[in-house]
Amino acid sequence: MNLEELFIENKEKSISGRYLTLDHITPLLNKLNTDNQVQVIGKSVLGEPIYSYQIGTGKTRIYLWSQMHGNESTTTKALFDFINVLNSGSEYAVKMLENFTFYAIPMLNPDGARLYTRVNANEVDLNRDSQALTQPESKILREVFESFKPHFCFNLHDQRTIFGAGNSGKPTTVSFLAPSFNEARDMNETRLTAVNLIAGLNDMLQKYIPGQVGIFDDSFNINCIGDTFQFLGVPTILFEAGHFPDDYNREVTRKFIFFSLISSFQLISENVLVDNRINDYLNISQNKVVFYDFMYKNVKINYDGIEIITNFVAQYKEELIENKIQFNAYIVETGELENYFGHFEYDAQGALYSDDSDNIPKSNQKANFYLNKNVKFVNGSIKS
Repeated sequence: MNLEELFIENKEKSISGRYLTLDHITPLLNKLNTDNQVQVIGKSVLGEPIYSYQIGTGKTRIYLWSQMHGNESTTTKALFDFINVLNSGSEYAVKMLENFTFYAIPMLNPDGARLYTRVNANEVDLNRDSQALTQPESKILREVFESFKPHFCFNLHDQRTIFGAGNSGKPTTVSFLAPSFNEARDMNETRLTAVNLIAGLNDMLQKYIPGQVGIFDDSFNINCIGDTFQFLGVPTILFEAGHFPDDYNREVTRKFIFFSLISSFQLISENVLVDNRINDYLNISQNKVVFYDFMYKNVKINYDGIEIITNFVAQYKEELIENKIQFNAYIVETGELENYFGHFEYDAQGALYSDDSDNIPKSNQKANFYLNKNVKFVNGSIKS
């Protein structure tokens, strides 16, 4: 199977970018709802509908949910790309629909999606509400889990651009986790199944993004939904869509999440998850906070007549302005910043920093400045 061609043929072209709300996906759901596959399964805090989509007649039940965090939309795009495959009538689609029953919640947190926030309208992180179940969205997710009785759970997220694959200097474009089910972070059959699946996905992804796959720290937190479902005996896999160079709209990463979804169900259907691949899993690079969006090296800064050569970094803030996401760069920190990397790096070679304020890079200051007064940076980048 050529995954590149499959993606091109099935990419849902009506959705793109980072800002994805119910307004964007409702037309898609209406189009898919040819035989009551789409249901309203509840309402958000602000009364927005929460939709499910179910397809397939197979005995293996797959539960997927996306945008639990409203500002994490990449996996939602990939999920619709995957749903297009399931509706394509291809040999792969027929096989998948015979082997599996898929139950998806494409947007669990529509209020957060509209406001472009991680939390819901009550400012609760739904991924820390799996025990208390204080929010309507959390209750819906759990009620479906108990009624659908899945054999596998796919917890679909985005991660920030700050993560790298260990200390390699490469970003983690896709990260995974087989969550722990207890404080000791033991392995049982349930967790091992998730581990083996992730090891297989890593084998596939290394062919496309070598060195850009990571795994999260597996510290146990029963309040997290993945830990809870793993504890309840269902293999649960956390997907995290990360950064690919120059892909701030996550359209390239979207493709690799799609590849991972396609490959997941191939691996499960081929029943190749019975081996013990713990070592392969543990050899995947750890997801580490080692990146900034911008790094400026060897910059001369004048502190009250004392000149020093140092480095400073800037980071984008994703700000919702007039229903569009604006990437606005702000200075974060100045110093040696050893063992950190920038997605964009610039060696100033001792050029003098200046700006329209105090001529010192300060935290939370817009990344608009000059080097030697002749190289102008606007919003972090060189202005041509």
